[in-house]
Amino acid sequence: MHNVLVIGAGGQLGQCIKKVVTLRSIENVIFPDEKTANILNTTDLALLFEKEKPNYVINCAAYTAVDKAEDEIEIAKAVNESGAKNLAQLCNQYQATLIHISTDFVFEGNEVKLLQEDDVAEPISVYGATKLAGELAIAEILEKHIIIRTSWLYSEFANNFVKTMLKLGTERDELNIIADQVGTPTYAIDLANAIFDIIKSEKKVYGIYHFSNEGVTSWFDFAKAIFKLSNTIVDVHPIPTSAYPTKAKRPHFSVMDKTKIKTTYNINVPYWTDSLAACISELQKSSSTSN
Repeated sequence: MHNVLVIGAGGQLGQCIKKVVTLRSIENVIFPDEKTANILNTTDLALLFEKEKPNYVINCAAYTAVDKAEDEIEIAKAVNESGAKNLAQLCNQYQATLIHISTDFVFEGNEVKLLQEDDVAEPISVYGATKLAGELAIAEILEKHIIIRTSWLYSEFANNFVKTMLKLGTERDELNIIADQVGTPTYAIDLANAIFDIIKSEKKVYGIYHFSNEGVTSWFDFAKAIFKLSNTIVDVHPIPTSAYPTKAKRPHFSVMDKTKIKTTYNINVPYWTDSLAACISELQKSSSTSN
């Protein structure tokens, strides 16, 4: 098996990758801590590459605080663009393939159509702009790259919409949730499995790919599904984006076409409600174990 180096191992996707590695008994996957694998510290990063000599590098590290990014432009730019560039340069030097995680926020999302990899990217937020800049930096430096754009990521790890809703469901009788932003939730465990399916395939078809779960929903319907599957009684009210203003603009429609990743790497993409049910089951299991 190849040496696989996971950058951003402590984050949500990094923790899901650890879980998948254990479940699938995958060997030679390295999970350095954040200090050792700081993508802005090129000296330490170079030492890490020299020590591990990876064949694949999975970059899960990113600045993802979408609203804070509007004020912390330089930090977001450093992590999402300069950090990606640093990794691409080292991957080029060590002949490693970089699997980099990007986002649907690179799109404006004002048109009701399935977004394809070669559609024009026109981000409407600092976060989206810095993630797109990272994509472009990687493509310019490194031929051996696979950029995976994903959306609405959640899991049993870290902070995410599903865990927030479940927490609020224990505290409140009713909630107002935005109903006019449409996309597809992605269970990070499914994304982690897809990444290792790509590595296992040995195919070298580089470029940009889209991966989310199948189907289409709004944040409102997503919340309704979370409460239904978890048997939580909450009165959920749909509201427009205008009723809940945020610093950063969000795409109104960001449903991605997954045809390319499915046909190229023969990846099975689960339907979003099936994956949500699996995640809630895992959360309920861990909750009953800890009680």
